[in-house]
Amino acid sequence: MLFDLKRKKDVVHVIGIMILLITPAILSYNSKTELQAIRESGSLKFVTRNTPSTYFLEKGDPAGFEYELAQAFASFINVKLEVVLAPKFSEIFTIIKNRDAHLAGANLTVTPQRLEQFAFAPPYLQTSSALIYRITQGRPAPKTLDDLKGRTLVVPANSSHIEALQTLKAGNPELTWTESPDSSTIDLLEQVHKRTIDFTVMDTVTYESHSSYFPGVNKSIPLTEPQPLAWMYSPHPDNSLKLALERFFQKPETEQLIERLKIKYLQRENRLNFFDTVTFRKQMEERFPLLAPYFHDAEAETGIDWQLLAAIAYQESHWNSKAVSPTGVRGVMMLTKATAKEVGVTDRTDAEQSIRGGARYFQKVIKKIPERVRQEDKIWFALASYNVGFGHLEDARILTQRAGKDPNRWDHVREFLPLLTKARYYKTVKRGYARGYEPVIYVKNIQRYLELIRWEVQLRQMREAQHLTPREMTESEKKLSKLKTPPLAL
Repeated sequence: MLFDLKRKKDVVHVIGIMILLITPAILSYNSKTELQAIRESGSLKFVTRNTPSTYFLEKGDPAGFEYELAQAFASFINVKLEVVLAPKFSEIFTIIKNRDAHLAGANLTVTPQRLEQFAFAPPYLQTSSALIYRITQGRPAPKTLDDLKGRTLVVPANSSHIEALQTLKAGNPELTWTESPDSSTIDLLEQVHKRTIDFTVMDTVTYESHSSYFPGVNKSIPLTEPQPLAWMYSPHPDNSLKLALERFFQKPETEQLIERLKIKYLQRENRLNFFDTVTFRKQMEERFPLLAPYFHDAEAETGIDWQLLAAIAYQESHWNSKAVSPTGVRGVMMLTKATAKEVGVTDRTDAEQSIRGGARYFQKVIKKIPERVRQEDKIWFALASYNVGFGHLEDARILTQRAGKDPNRWDHVREFLPLLTKARYYKTVKRGYARGYEPVIYVKNIQRYLELIRWEVQLRQMREAQHLTPREMTESEKKLSKLKTPPLAL
């Protein structure tokens, strides 16, 4: 009995010592803030979507408004950024709720319902929900919700727009809509453009960044007051992540970054959508004569027709050697720093260097196109690759082949490039999302510019054949008359 009592005392004593030894470790572990835990892990897990205004690959490199902003915050807290892609919009909320990511950023609107479950960082943009429709001759634009009766309204499932519609339905019982779990905003915008549905609802930020690719689509009735867009996360008692986010968004550098990203990703004007002959001919008179010898020299060096190079250059910069884009590309051929270095260009604003460098780079792009592609299609493929990247072009060719069409023909592949904006297609190929509409319009417009240049050359040849004297020729035509004009090699 005494032995048992003594043994029990010894066990209690040992347990007490163990508790004393373990308690500091437990307290130390529990004293770690959420921010410390993130820093010790070495990475910030950021959940987003593969969309043009959030995250995507551009010529093999990560890009997107949300991505670049999140990258800046990860650097601010001295960790690496780890992107987590949500297959569906609704899964963003599940991932954050389960704490499988630290932050979510996907143009998320701060709404009362979401605030019941999640916390939000300081807002970085303001937006509102608006009704989107297609301008149709003979049919007036919708002005009230009554104009929606008997017509098709489709919105993305789990979106904040549903909350707005539910609020409006209280005063408009006949308001109905369909929630699509699989359609992205791009899908629905395209459906409105093609008139397969009558209306959708989009936030104005997303609409403004995409609408120029869908001419004839317009916004009408505002359904909400301006609402903030912000990153979302699960609340934590220590507030360390919250405080870090507040410090980050208060920085002047962050405000400047947001302004740059807005211009880069959300205020993109689709210059490829219009074709202004008057402007073109004006630049042909004023700018082109100074550049014409460089295009000719570039052809001599690379074998690429000078007319094609001139058409590319007009598309890229309107023949402006000082042109600079929001993304930092510059010069007549709008070269990136990396591309300029690759082709031996030391000054991108030097017109001769830019044109020769652009020709060398385009020559490399052409060589990547398979030999089995006929020469004319090879040129259009190379242009598309020059715009969107070779990898995305290959993905589109795979989609073309799957559909039973010819992946070696441009007029087939251009039908499938836009599908790279749709999740159900880009998820099945290697490089994921791409702005597939852009290369199609890009090629189309270069073809048009090329036709105009050819016309100008033909006009010169016609005037020469009529034996016009130099006094009767424009300065542009005088410059052109000194150039050789071999047939376009396509």
